[in-house]
Amino acid sequence: MNIIPIVFAFDNNLVLPACVCISSLMMNAKEDTFYDIFILHSERINLEKEQLDKIPLYYTNCRVQYRQIDNTFDSAYEIRGITTATYYRLLIPELIPEYDKIIYSDVDVVFREDLSDVYLSTELDDVYLAGVNSLFFLISGYKKYYSSILNLDASKIIYAGNIILNSKLLLSKGIVSKFKDLIKNDYTYQDMDIINIACKGKIKQLPPSFCLTNYLNEIMVYHPDKLEGLWTKKEIHDALSRGIVHYNGQKPWKGYCVNFDIWWEYYRKSPFFDEKFYFDFFYSKLDELDKLTLWRRIKILARWFIVGRK
Repeated sequence: MNIIPIVFAFDNNLVLPACVCISSLMMNAKEDTFYDIFILHSERINLEKEQLDKIPLYYTNCRVQYRQIDNTFDSAYEIRGITTATYYRLLIPELIPEYDKIIYSDVDVVFREDLSDVYLSTELDDVYLAGVNSLFFLISGYKKYYSSILNLDASKIIYAGNIILNSKLLLSKGIVSKFKDLIKNDYTYQDMDIINIACKGKIKQLPPSFCLTNYLNEIMVYHPDKLEGLWTKKEIHDALSRGIVHYNGQKPWKGYCVNFDIWWEYYRKSPFFDEKFYFDFFYSKLDELDKLTLWRRIKILARWFIVGRK
């Protein structure tokens, strides 16, 4: 049996997406995989656990545990509607000392394959963590921000939404304390900036299938030539066909976005499917389309024919 520890952090606003996320994880689990699931939440909220506690009843090859966070992040910088819960991942080595290596994932995610292979094959050795290249070096604004303002190599910036942490080394080298010091600064991309700053030179790059964001998806489809030398064609194919879908922009349970159909597919197959929520969402979107002006509809069709079919 392969025991895979994985951590999530959220508040009551994301309980349903968390249930869908974890359900997708369990739907794709191999028979010999057991997920030890940890949920981090603030001690100041009464986390709604009724649905979460049912997960081990639906899927027997897992357990769900909770770890509370104190007021460490109460005054931490918030931007773009992202709350202080985003910082909780920085305390994982202290909060979950029973594992030397552990996966963290956001919950605006759909898993499409078992994680035991990537977990067991990722040797961290003397690096602090592993993640997927953000490709921010391809965007001039991001490149300038990381190179000029944060003094980092923009070509090595990783996403913080799906990472594998070397908890033992992070603790022994005092990096968690460094995380806490950096929280005092108002970084534009919050925990992601902190992770890339504190772990500079000690980050391992993972294949893109471990964190397929909207932006990565777009580059792979429309500009694969820009990825030569970074990822192989097989790695790109694997990411598009079975990679972890990370909705780091628009959320599929709120509106249309890239790969929104994948989220709804897993929602429909999950034990948490609710017909009313499903129909309310799609009927509301149909109403939005019905209210569009004729010119707006023509523009949408034109864009589909010109851009969508390239």
